[in-house]
Amino acid sequence: MTGMEALLGPSIEDLLSLDPRGLDDDELHAVVMAHQQLLSRFAVVRSRCLAEWEQRGTWALDRSRTAAARLSRESGCSPETAKTELRRARRLRTMPITEAGLADGSLSVDRADLLVAANTPERAATFTRDELVLVTNSAELPRFAEFARTIAHWRNLADDEGCERRAERDRDRRHVTVRRRRDGMVQLEALLDAATGAAFTTELDRLDDDLYRHDWAEAKAEHGDQMCTDKLPRRPQQRRCDALAQMASRSGAMPANARRPRPLFTVLIGYETLAGRVCELADGTVLTPGQAATMLTEADIERIVFEGKSRVIDVGRRTRAFPGALRRAIQVRDRHCSIPGCDVPADRCQVDHIVEYTDGGDTTQDNGRLLCPTHNRQRPGRTSPPVDGP
Repeated sequence: MTGMEALLGPSIEDLLSLDPRGLDDDELHAVVMAHQQLLSRFAVVRSRCLAEWEQRGTWALDRSRTAAARLSRESGCSPETAKTELRRARRLRTMPITEAGLADGSLSVDRADLLVAANTPERAATFTRDELVLVTNSAELPRFAEFARTIAHWRNLADDEGCERRAERDRDRRHVTVRRRRDGMVQLEALLDAATGAAFTTELDRLDDDLYRHDWAEAKAEHGDQMCTDKLPRRPQQRRCDALAQMASRSGAMPANARRPRPLFTVLIGYETLAGRVCELADGTVLTPGQAATMLTEADIERIVFEGKSRVIDVGRRTRAFPGALRRAIQVRDRHCSIPGCDVPADRCQVDHIVEYTDGGDTTQDNGRLLCPTHNRQRPGRTSPPVDGP
């Protein structure tokens, strides 16, 4: 065994010798989570070595043009991955709290990369000041999307002018390419700015949901209790393609003077967290103030006043359904389905009583929560769909 094998070999060999088929469910879950922590911890080891390798100029001994080029060529990773690894290694040297989170496995590599990307030279001093708050915030936000949105808000706060410049560059990069292939099919490629992308995906998702419900009802009528997703007439990719075609068809049929949907901006006040100054669309898409300003003449604006981190308003105690203002307060507070691990956004969820109305539950914010249609149907006492149902 060589010196390098003695250093790295035994632990890897132990991991490779594990047969997951011999584990029960609890053991398998524990192993999977432990491996994710190991990936985070090993990222620190890898980054320290890469940083030293780059700083010494070891990469240049074979006359390679860049460190990323040699890393990509000899390790077999893509050039983009090589650049990401080197950027992480370089910046982690000035990010001790982030590195510590990786080292103890409490911070994932993907979350660390969000912090690395936020720690630009223009924001370096502010990042050093706020690093502990940002890493602590990660532990308090189990969903990756929530943490990513928080970092986006922080970037806007830490570097207003820089974020506006980048937003303008992103808008300048927007494009749609339509290519008709030799077989007559049409291939699309698009890159949309944040606001346009939010409007596009919101409508596409809405139509996709409509088609999904139609497909499910049709297949359920045919197959009854034997219904499962494999019996749906369209695959998800086909359904989204048909939703896109439906968008085009409706656009062609819409009169030029028809009233168009207005974007909704949500302003949160008195929210004592990093999300305290929020500039975003109703679906959670983070915008810079400049991006929002260009849309104000055609947008609706709502103000949500927070008391503490999770209380918004309280409207109507004993009505059967959640009324508009109270419903919106719960949507803004929860942001997505309240079932752990479910990221269905608020605009596609239903507001449900925690304690059932028929059991004396009040129609209040404290007794309300968001549930996606699937999890709402799976509440105790309600008809549960098949495990692989919608």
